[in-house]
Amino acid sequence: MKVKMEVSSLGQLAELGKAFAAALQKPMIVVLKGDLGAGKTTFVKMVAAALGCFEEVTSPTFALLNTYHTPKFPIYHFDMYRLEGVEAARELGFDEYFDKSRLDGVVFVEWPENVEGLIGEADFEVEISKIDERKRLFVISPAKKEKQI
Repeated sequence: MKVKMEVSSLGQLAELGKAFAAALQKPMIVVLKGDLGAGKTTFVKMVAAALGCFEEVTSPTFALLNTYHTPKFPIYHFDMYRLEGVEAARELGFDEYFDKSRLDGVVFVEWPENVEGLIGEADFEVEISKIDERKRLFVISPAKKEKQI
């Protein structure tokens, strides 16, 4: 089922994050799509807070991967923006996070298109579009299953 929601405040985004968090369980993979500054990391921050994470959630743009702890499961937050393809991700050992038989948490991936073929079975796709400086359109849907290379 696809969910569309226009969000114009952090309070609304927190409510969306809370509702989405309720649907998560381990192992799951969520791909996040949207332009720079659309709100991908802010969405992860709201979901993590709803799951009981008290750590500061920041963009993994330079670290590539941030790990957060919640009472239910760990969150692995990737930003693939700076990677130049699947091989670069594999060299860093990231492919192990996309093996659901071993995954002990939930993975969020920003810029999944940069590592196409790495993510075998995503569960959700979150598409975020800027309407203006304050408003965003969130479209959350079951992800199209990718064939792993």
